[in-house]
Amino acid sequence: ILVIIGILALLVFSKYVYVVSLTSFYTFYLIETFGVSVRESQLLLFVFLGAVALGTFVGGPIGDRIGRKAVIWVSILGVLPFTLALPHANLLWTAILTFVIGVVIASAFSAILVYAQQLVPNRIGLISGLFFGFAFGIAGIGAAALGILADWKGIAFVYRLCAWLPLIGLLTVFLPPDNALKSR
Repeated sequence: ILVIIGILALLVFSKYVYVVSLTSFYTFYLIETFGVSVRESQLLLFVFLGAVALGTFVGGPIGDRIGRKAVIWVSILGVLPFTLALPHANLLWTAILTFVIGVVIASAFSAILVYAQQLVPNRIGLISGLFFGFAFGIAGIGAAALGILADWKGIAFVYRLCAWLPLIGLLTVFLPPDNALKSR
């Protein structure tokens, strides 16, 4: 059980550090890379955050229909082609890609949380607190670390590096199938 919780924590790490790279530095990236105004960059950040809200909202019902492990696969590893393309895209494709990335990657958390709760069904409060606390904590640490890295190597470097974070989604292969959790 601890190994599976550890894998789920690594998946949360990849998701939240990637998302915080966008929420913290996206406006600066847009201004630096494309020369947009502060207002335009904030509008594009709003579009990304709206996509994240949409993904969070639809992730649960989709997980109920196709299974949580499938949602975890698609939402973390499935976003990889889009994250890898993002640092090389023009402004229009950057806006489109960040919308897709936001919807897809945000659908993961509810699936991960319910998956972990099914893993330890008598400790739902503990699991919820553990995962929410870890998610917010790692996002804060990630934002600080990425800020230091951006100051040292530049924001474009941060996006090229963070584009690879969804590869951690390969760890999903080690998660037991959903039906194995229901028998617990």
